[in-house]
Amino acid sequence: MKKIYLMALSLLAVGATTIAQDCTGGRYATDIFTTVDITSDVNYGSNQSFSGATIQLDMDIYEPNGDTETARPLIILAHGGSFIGGDKSDASIVELCDRFAKKGFVCASISYRTGMWPIDSVNAVKAVMRAVQDMKGAVRFFYEDAANADTYKIDTTQIFIGGSSAGAVTALHYAYLDKECELEEFMSTSDITSLGGLEGDSGNAGYSTEVAGVINLCGAIARYGWMEVGDVPLVSLHGNEDDVVPYGRGEASVSGFGIMYLDGSRMIDEHANSIGIQSNFYSHYGGGHVVYSGNATYMDTTANFIRDFLIDQFGCTETPLQAANTGTGPAELYPLTHCGLGLSDGAQQMITTIFPNPSNDQMTVQYDGSVQLKEVVLVDLSGRTVDSYKVNSSQLTINKNDLNAGVYLLKSTTTEGVVSTAKIIFE
Repeated sequence: MKKIYLMALSLLAVGATTIAQDCTGGRYATDIFTTVDITSDVNYGSNQSFSGATIQLDMDIYEPNGDTETARPLIILAHGGSFIGGDKSDASIVELCDRFAKKGFVCASISYRTGMWPIDSVNAVKAVMRAVQDMKGAVRFFYEDAANADTYKIDTTQIFIGGSSAGAVTALHYAYLDKECELEEFMSTSDITSLGGLEGDSGNAGYSTEVAGVINLCGAIARYGWMEVGDVPLVSLHGNEDDVVPYGRGEASVSGFGIMYLDGSRMIDEHANSIGIQSNFYSHYGGGHVVYSGNATYMDTTANFIRDFLIDQFGCTETPLQAANTGTGPAELYPLTHCGLGLSDGAQQMITTIFPNPSNDQMTVQYDGSVQLKEVVLVDLSGRTVDSYKVNSSQLTINKNDLNAGVYLLKSTTTEGVVSTAKIIFE
């Protein structure tokens, strides 16, 4: 994905202009409309579910009633449900769409493909990828409409994506996962290809997927380091006692079962600040998961904080309604290796082959015969050692046994203290 700020600079260089949003009369900051028009079940594409069935992808579009503006900002929101359920009728998403349409935004609540089996880290990654592809199809839908019928009168330079829980996870990966080699840490290249790549084919092919920012409500990302200098800004709200999607770095759960470690809003904000990306962050102190759902006070705080972020993007001068607060707990940024968790330089010299990789049950690691090994351990992505091996020859057999499907790191240490890391995947 191109970086939105760098793209804006290049446009200025050739004299192009974008449409600035006019905040006159309190538009975008206050409820200047009293009623909202809802167009239900708008089809934006289709794609294959995890079971191979063809799924029609629909959304509900919210517009301010009686609006005459011809270039309006758009908010696309996705529901929660742990990637195994939920739909566009999610109450908290409907509430946010209604609130922001009354301020002059166009909003869309999208349904996307859900479901996975078995429930494990490999299939969870695939579910996230399917959701990202569907959200991209929805964004392309509005670019296609703006270029042709212009039914919804969207300013395509002001498209914001976001969601609640799984929907926020979707939006974060949409915005910051922009290289297939990043995803290869978690799934095989063949799986990435079979699923349709990062862009996918959920509809409206050939149109842009550029967005202007992210609305992250109780979300997380597999690796905060996928957010890089020049990426789009974001606004985040998260309960610091969330036990479903981690507030800091921790294990995300599906139906009460821990699936994989993710970097939550606290880690994302810390990293964004370290590389100069605007990150407006609010912690619901003492709050758990999606505390705004069914709670008017928390919803007011959430909507106001998002509102302040959005009008700031437009250059509006209205007084903020909800000040940011300080994150709690540790947010220690760990070392990152971008697109390099296959064989490290040391591993390339130490290991001649790993086959088959990925594997369903067993794989063989062949070491260079000159290497004297002291220790070989297998760790999961949280850093926990799950197995260790004694290597008395140049060949090592690794059995899946009772390991969960997922990505692991094979760490080999020589008698001279040289450590190498190789990625292996059990399916």
